[in-house]
Amino acid sequence: MLSLPQALSFAVIILMMAAFISGRLRYDLVAALSLLAAVAVGVVPFEEAFSGFSDDIVIIVGSALLVSAGVARSGIMEYALQRYAPGVSSVRAQLALLVITVAVLSAFVKNIGALAIMIPIAFQFARRSGVSPSIFLMPMAFASLLGGLMTQIGTSPNVVVSRLREDLTGVAFSMFDFTPVGLALTVAGCLFLTLFHFLVPSRERNDNGLNAALAIENYSAEARVTADSTIAGKPLSALLKISAGEAAITAILREGSLRIAPLPDAILREDDIVLIEGRQEALDRLVAQAKLHVGAGRSKGASPETMAVEAVVTKNSSLIGWSAQHLMLYDRFNVSLLAVSRKGERLDQRLGTITLNFGDIVMLRGDSQTLPQFLKDFELLPLAERQVLLGSVRRGLVPVSILIAAMGATALGILPVAIAFFAAAVAMVLFRAIPLREAYDSLDGPILVMLAALIPVSDSLRTTGATDVIAALLADLGHVLPAYGALALMLIAAMMVTPFLNNAATVLVMAPIAAGFATNLGYRPEAFLMAVAIGAGCDFLTPIGHQCNTLVMGPGGYRFSDYPRLGLPLSMMVIVVAVPMLMVVWPL
Repeated sequence: MLSLPQALSFAVIILMMAAFISGRLRYDLVAALSLLAAVAVGVVPFEEAFSGFSDDIVIIVGSALLVSAGVARSGIMEYALQRYAPGVSSVRAQLALLVITVAVLSAFVKNIGALAIMIPIAFQFARRSGVSPSIFLMPMAFASLLGGLMTQIGTSPNVVVSRLREDLTGVAFSMFDFTPVGLALTVAGCLFLTLFHFLVPSRERNDNGLNAALAIENYSAEARVTADSTIAGKPLSALLKISAGEAAITAILREGSLRIAPLPDAILREDDIVLIEGRQEALDRLVAQAKLHVGAGRSKGASPETMAVEAVVTKNSSLIGWSAQHLMLYDRFNVSLLAVSRKGERLDQRLGTITLNFGDIVMLRGDSQTLPQFLKDFELLPLAERQVLLGSVRRGLVPVSILIAAMGATALGILPVAIAFFAAAVAMVLFRAIPLREAYDSLDGPILVMLAALIPVSDSLRTTGATDVIAALLADLGHVLPAYGALALMLIAAMMVTPFLNNAATVLVMAPIAAGFATNLGYRPEAFLMAVAIGAGCDFLTPIGHQCNTLVMGPGGYRFSDYPRLGLPLSMMVIVVAVPMLMVVWPL
């Protein structure tokens, strides 16, 4: 018989899940309302209502989002992709590469770190194939959970259950005791995710509506080949290879006025000017990977705390009829013209000589304090705010080095995950891998609010004793099931509990139940403990049970109800593979 607090806790959770699935309210608002309801009915004490905002999971997810943004901004992932996987073009091949890489990395480093370092590559693949990043991100998150099952350090449940086995039997699980079953699940899971990727809904980020509505045509820009450029002394075909068909080279200018046809075998020399055309993102990747120089007066020492904006030349703008060269735009106003877009027309002349017209879209870079006033003085209408990286300062290997250091510190047990990733996020800003003004933009506020609000709500199941009720029901069911059924029951129970507790807490609650459950039925406890660790590590049904699932929710534009579409059949596959493997590797 349920007590009143237990019944109220279950009621809040059920209503919350129904609201999530309906999708009528945004997930952060549902979480906030659930927290208020839990406080109102008394299952969450007043003093614990905002404890989730200080929880490690919120810090880990927020820090990982910032670190991932720093890695993406560096352009190093695009460079690695271009160099080591230039021929991967089909969506299925790209997905296979991503899920396998994330799974292997997750066996040896914290899975959220492995996922964070691969997210920029997923976005690059999505741009290359013309598909939504949502096709890749959820399978990658699920692959990171599967990969973590392979070793003791791969995921928190494995560490916790190893310690509990030592407390119960005197012998802990070793580093690779998890590998036989974990490897079988990872192989089967990666195969499943690759073959059934069509179950993932194609979503776009909700905050992309304005950017998508702008539908800006190709920008025309110019870039200078410097001594540091990777394509200096190489044929134009090397630059075209970097562009991957997403940007066009319209001309090469040499010694000021000599115009060279952009033929693939034309050799690029230092101080050559290349005129390029493409979308903003394509121009940025081309300039960053080839180490070209854009923007008047900018140098290696330029401050990264400048800003870039896209703006429309309005009807009354005093820029109409003038070129940047005639206005001496940089010398007089410290503003660089980076690119120009004109509807229905290809601009194949030097950027500084283009006479600006009404309706042109210009990309400008300048000091963050003075550029807004420049826009006002010249009656330029800034477009919806979005990140403009063309010509910005990059820090190369610094972001990747910071991320590797954080993952290494967690793998070696030097620092807890929350401290390591928070330090990595601070280092990203400190070493200017990401400007401070962009750091807060990279934090997905709705996701963090959802997590913080739901942590005390979920914990109410434990504090009210509702988990003890679940344990009693399991014990009653176990006596009427065969051995494989009892093992499957424990695995399924852990899977069902982990969305409402974090995975380590699930093991702490369920592992003693599993050990007592096995003893009462006359079985050895190892297989049941392993089943709990697998179930706790395999939350594929919600975005809130594991931080990896939460990490991709915002970038993928997913809804709460999207996760079971792929996660439910994957969970069934895990049960089908794990139960016989556990019985073979850990005989009952």
